[in-house]
Amino acid sequence: METASEVKRYRSIWISDVHLGTRGCKAEFLLDFLKHNESDYLYLVGDIVDGWRLKKGWYWPQAHNDVVQKVLRRARKGAKVFYIPGNHDEGARDFLGFAFGGVKVMEEAVHTTADGRRLLITHGDQFDAVVKYAKWLAIIGDHAYVALLNVNTAFNWVRRKLGFGYWSLSAYLKHKAKSAVEYIGEYESTLVDEARRRGVDGIVCGHIHQAEMREMEGILYCNDGDWVESCTALVEHASGALEILHWAEIMQRRDSAPAQERAAA
Repeated sequence: METASEVKRYRSIWISDVHLGTRGCKAEFLLDFLKHNESDYLYLVGDIVDGWRLKKGWYWPQAHNDVVQKVLRRARKGAKVFYIPGNHDEGARDFLGFAFGGVKVMEEAVHTTADGRRLLITHGDQFDAVVKYAKWLAIIGDHAYVALLNVNTAFNWVRRKLGFGYWSLSAYLKHKAKSAVEYIGEYESTLVDEARRRGVDGIVCGHIHQAEMREMEGILYCNDGDWVESCTALVEHASGALEILHWAEIMQRRDSAPAQERAAA
């Protein structure tokens, strides 16, 4: 089981939906993750920077700048870093094929795992009917989502004061909403159909802030989640095995361990 007290090395790491430039971004959690996890390949699977929010008002604390610096440092140290833009950082699609500080910008990628599986990597917004055909509706939904994240932030502030760990109220509500569940199911099926059409073994995406890994009709579907709600990443071990890390939970276990040890003593 992964712990947050040691540095682990993986063959590959996928993260997406960081939404730097927003108050909902859990940059400190991501910095802790990057501190304790290294890889040969690092895929940034879209919505790393939230251009939609930054257009409305500048918000860029030091922790957000630190995330960017850590990623650039990874590239300088030899990691192969790929940036696949999403809908919130779609402006980066004007620079496809370019490399900035060793970070290569690509529309999509195909990654071959150590055990020979070919995975299509895409943010996924291209397969979201709302984003593709009704962007105005997506923007309205984004406003509602930001409001929910603000409630989530206040909710977790109270939890911390009471001595409890992080828990995503917004993710819980999304799981309980029938329409959200149906939307997620349709999105997953569409991505799996695209992977099958492209002749690959699986697909890695983000976009819907719902970490998941399962086989669907012979195609491996992987969503690496996000860093505003669930604080998750997809990793590939040296063997080619894939795993989703729930970093908020890992941090909570680490931070509570000393108290448990004292109680046992």
